[in-house]
Amino acid sequence: MSTVMNGCAIVKLSEAQAYLRADEGAEEALLAGLIRTASALCESFINQVVIARDFVAEIVASGCWERLPVTPVRSIGSVESVDSSGNATMLTTTAYAIDIDSAGDGWVRVTQPAALTRIRVGGTAGIADDENGVPEAIRQGVLRLVAHMFTDRDGDGGEPPAAVTALWRPYRRLRLA
Repeated sequence: MSTVMNGCAIVKLSEAQAYLRADEGAEEALLAGLIRTASALCESFINQVVIARDFVAEIVASGCWERLPVTPVRSIGSVESVDSSGNATMLTTTAYAIDIDSAGDGWVRVTQPAALTRIRVGGTAGIADDENGVPEAIRQGVLRLVAHMFTDRDGDGGEPPAAVTALWRPYRRLRLA
């Protein structure tokens, strides 16, 4: 189980309105929803958190190094043991080791696994601090996808423009199981 908290829009409403040459007013709610959807689709495609926010992940407590399911990890702030009923207890810092590698992968190893089977790890992940720090190719891909969804909202739901994935592909992180 992995949860990234407080999803963030990658572009601002005003940027999407300018890109679409849309007037302020009646369609702002629709555009805001399309921006959230396009931002989530972007993160799903590139398999990275774009704008930094908190995460919580549950992983196995095997005694081996376990990779966290979110990336890029900026910090790891808490490690808790989780019992069979889901109750969590903070581990002492001597009971685990943490590492964040140069690729932004977060790693946790329980050094005293004894009776532990699962741990819950909390921290922060993300490429950029805010919209202004997001690489321009990612932002342009989100804007293009928002424009596609906006103009094709009454259509047949055709494929998004190939330019969107072409812009995002350099940032895509694939993981082998």
